[in-house]
Formats: sequence, C-alpha cells, structure tokens
Amino acid sequence: MADQRPAPSGVDVTVPNVARMYDYYLGGKDNYEADRAAAARVIAAFPDVRTAVRENRAFLARAVRFLAADAGIRQFIDIGTGLPTQSNVHEIASAAAPGTRVVYADYDPVVVAHGQMILSNDAAATFLQGDIRHADAILDAPEVRSLIDFTEPVAILLLAILNFVADDEDPVGIIARLRARMAPGSYLVISHGASEERPATVQKITQVYKNATAQAVLRTRAEILPFFGGFELVEPGLVYAAQWRPDVRGADGEPASAGTAMTFAGVGKLS
Repeated sequence: MADQRPAPSGVDVTVPNVARMYDYYLGGKDNYEADRAAAARVIAAFPDVRTAVRENRAFLARAVRFLAADAGIRQFIDIGTGLPTQSNVHEIASAAAPGTRVVYADYDPVVVAHGQMILSNDAAATFLQGDIRHADAILDAPEVRSLIDFTEPVAILLLAILNFVADDEDPVGIIARLRARMAPGSYLVISHGASEERPATVQKITQVYKNATAQAVLRTRAEILPFFGGFELVEPGLVYAAQWRPDVRGADGEPASAGTAMTFAGVGKLS
C-alpha cells in the first residue's frame, strides 16, 4: 500500500532511515514504505527486536529518573535522540525535578522538525540539528549555550547512537571531546547494540542496515567499556539494558534476566 502523505521537502523516503525504522519498531506512524520494508527484514532476522527497543526505552527512563531524582542532575543533553515518542527525557526529568533543562540533538532533519514542533512552547527544552561526529559543534551551538551551564554537572545521553558510529570515526575520541567539556559530577549514559549472544542474528541485522542511512556496528561488552574511559561506572555497571536497575526484580531480590540480550547499557560518573 502506498503512503498517503507527501514526503517532507528535501527528504528521500526511498532510502531506509534508521530513526524512522526505530519509530516503526515502537509502533509509531512517522515512517515510510522503505523504512517498513527494511524493518520487516530486521524483524524476520530477530523477532524480538520490538522488545529490545522497548528495553532500551525503559532503560532510558530509569536512568533519567535516577539522575534527576537521586543524583541531582538538572541539565541533560540527549544526542541522537531519534523521533520523539512517549516519555521523552524532558518529560521524565521534569516530573522528577521541575525546572530541569534539556537539549536534544539529532542529525536527521525530519527528527529535528518534529522535535522543534513539540517543544515550541517549552522554554526549558530545545531541539537542534547536530551530528555526534561533530560533538563540539553541538556543545557550542547557541541553543545549547542558552540552556546548559558547563561549569555545573550535566548528563549526556548517547542512547543507541554509537552503534551507528564506525571504528574509523573514532567513537572513543568523540566521547573524550564530550568529557573534556563536562564538569566534575557529570554523567554519561550509553546504550549500545550488543553482538555477543546472537552472532548469526547480528550478521543479518548489519546486512539490512548497509542499505540504510547509517550502518549498524554492534559491539561486544569489551569493545563498549572503553567508551566510559575517565568515568566511574555506577552500579550495576555495564549490563544488558533489562538488568540496569530494573523496577521489578525476581524473588528474593535476585538479578533481573538479560532480557533479549541485544543492548548493553551503563551510566558513568565523572569525578
């Protein structure tokens, strides 16, 4: 069935878009035929992908609540945020700590347009176009400078974005540049596609994303740990997303199961 709504000006909807594919996994409507076709191939290879995406969103919510309610963070920068959905960072953070300031950044113009529309009347949050590969440009943007005080602790969120940054694009160096701008007491939040448990599935997924707007680079726990260089991981460390401070634990407080075991997640503190 053909899409009924026109494509946004200047946007090629014939190429699968990673943000719109993610939106489709979440049950959203901001996607097109090419996105749905590519997403269907991922679902065929990994039927639990929608569960994995929900695990990632649930981790985001728990991490933001921890930072706002327990760690006292009052300013957040969410880079590579993707299309706005329910329970966004500014909603979760402001519910825990009214007045919290939030900056969203994404390189996709469709994502940015949606975000700016949603936040048009919110003085404590803003949405700008920016690429994680050019981290300094994001931090130096006037919209960021108007909301974020880098002499005070800030939380930088990199949720399911570094798995679209290739090794030759120096993800460790990108994070080092972010860390250099963060005050002591700041936090880094990362979730990242995992490659340890299902190597055959990973191969099929990465093949699909080769034809999308960004290629997927899933990594092992050992490959992700260096991203937290200079930060001290808070408990329970770098674990599968479903295991990071779950709201519900097993009998006798036993650790949560690994869930789909397709996403690693962790929170680090800068001393």
